[in-house]
Amino acid sequence: MTNPLLELKKYGQSVWYDDLNRKLIVTGALQRMVDEDGVSGGTSNPSIFEKAISGTDAYDEHLRRLVDEGRGLPEIYDELTTTDVRMSTDVFRPIYDETQGADGFASLEVSPLIANNTQASIEAAQRLFGKLDRPNAMIKIPGTPEGLPAIEQCLANGLNINITLLFGVENYEQVAWAYISALEKRWAAGKPIDRIASVASFFVSRVDTLTDKKLEEKIAKASNDKERDQLKSLLGKAAIANAKIAYAKYKEIFSGTRWKVLADAGARVQRCLWASTSTKNPDYRDVMYAEGLIGPDTINTMPQSTLDAFREHGVVAPTLEKDVDEAFATIQRLEDAGISFKTVTDELQVEGVRLFSESFAKANDSIKQKRDALVAAGARG
Repeated sequence: MTNPLLELKKYGQSVWYDDLNRKLIVTGALQRMVDEDGVSGGTSNPSIFEKAISGTDAYDEHLRRLVDEGRGLPEIYDELTTTDVRMSTDVFRPIYDETQGADGFASLEVSPLIANNTQASIEAAQRLFGKLDRPNAMIKIPGTPEGLPAIEQCLANGLNINITLLFGVENYEQVAWAYISALEKRWAAGKPIDRIASVASFFVSRVDTLTDKKLEEKIAKASNDKERDQLKSLLGKAAIANAKIAYAKYKEIFSGTRWKVLADAGARVQRCLWASTSTKNPDYRDVMYAEGLIGPDTINTMPQSTLDAFREHGVVAPTLEKDVDEAFATIQRLEDAGISFKTVTDELQVEGVRLFSESFAKANDSIKQKRDALVAAGARG
């Protein structure tokens, strides 16, 4: 039988794995995904590291060495996470080389605690990119108002940047233009732009989760069946519609005059990356966010559950550029129903930073507990 995951490449979409961790790499499971499922990149975030560090013993030996060296908590976190991502980039390096820098990346996020601090984000990104020391490493910076100038500066400095926690189309436009401005600065300074890589990570399922919650509140208060049915027809429709509109904006921006000058100089487009593509609502099809957003120059980052489900029963077709007018109409119907979509997406970004910050704190707590246990055992010994 044909593996649907492999079929996605025919439509210009890459599959990245949304759960990079030490155990996956050392057991060879990540390499098997590359060989069997066509996985060509991967991402990490504080939530992923928190679960990996607290839930397995895969980091214990490395942690023990760092404790013996007298490293502090911030250094230990950096060493554990950069090692994971560096090892991942080495798995993906053949893909990076074969595609001449178009694919084969692994991403590491700056601390979410500095998501609203421009200069701290720049400094952290530079430090982590240097520490990773791989051409196919990407640094993730949230697309917050304070993150935008950091993103542009880091790209202009020659870093590969994955812009994370994008929800709104307006925010996406700002990110795309920041990428173009950064490349223009490099080109004007006589610096190479052909190997600068960037992706705009658009979070998908969370949009439906929050929008559906607001719709359900309105459905409960609806005064008649017609109004109730109209509201129900919008459930589970916002996220894919929002992503399709963002992609339409991507096509517009990356076909314009400013971009053509850079493309002629060898620049690559900033690909749209669909993140948070696991289906949260059990009433919805488990691969809806994978099947509904298939199109050229895109990436879908799948967690294990979505990867397995799509391998088993995913339907592959060029869906991303279909029914775009209906996508615009869906968002308009939400606005007409009294749901401000900008309020939804702004709320989601703030919430995303908060959740990642909590995971970052939990990951450091897990490290501290393991460190303290090792120190106590050493004292007893």
